[in-house]
Amino acid sequence: MTLKQKISSIIKLLDELYPDAQCSLKYQTPFQLLIATQLSAQCTDARVNTVTPILFAKFPTAQEMSKATPDSLEKILYPLGFFRSKAKNLVTCSVTLMERYKGEVPASMDALLTLAGVGRKTANLILGDVFNMPAIVTDTHAIRLSNRMGLTKNTDPKKVENDLRKIVPPKSSSRFCHQLVLHGRAVCTARKPKCSECKLFAANLCNFNLVG
Repeated sequence: MTLKQKISSIIKLLDELYPDAQCSLKYQTPFQLLIATQLSAQCTDARVNTVTPILFAKFPTAQEMSKATPDSLEKILYPLGFFRSKAKNLVTCSVTLMERYKGEVPASMDALLTLAGVGRKTANLILGDVFNMPAIVTDTHAIRLSNRMGLTKNTDPKKVENDLRKIVPPKSSSRFCHQLVLHGRAVCTARKPKCSECKLFAANLCNFNLVG
């Protein structure tokens, strides 16, 4: 079985298991997703979702947030960890959005990467979820599961992204990454994967060996 044949079978099974997979961050606008995704670094989506309603009630758009002080954001972001650097990045990011993009989230990788606090993972999520472009979000779940299933031997996010782009159909790429997150949380956990409950493992679509 080639990698492309294997990924086709994996996607088909994941579509059956998680047909409605989508981002678990709560947001109402592209700007809010951009901000929430930045806040999710080194933090769970569930915890971010407890803070963003408060944050967006006071600063719902780039215009409002660009006028905020980092101190005013720190008080809200404190439960998330790395709150000082995140607060600074959010203000700087918002200022850039206002100065260069009229407060709108840009629709290109190069433009997104010019924003403070935005790396390829965040940029890909925005491109896929907001603009419906082919996107590979290589978060910790995508990296872990892709290695276990034998889709890549790399652990560097950029290299994993490149490996997956070669085999994952563009139209499936964004949904595929959300499905990996759900499967990684529910079954293929970091410390102790539940291989006996995994339909991918049962279908011989995973290389993971509990002994090795």
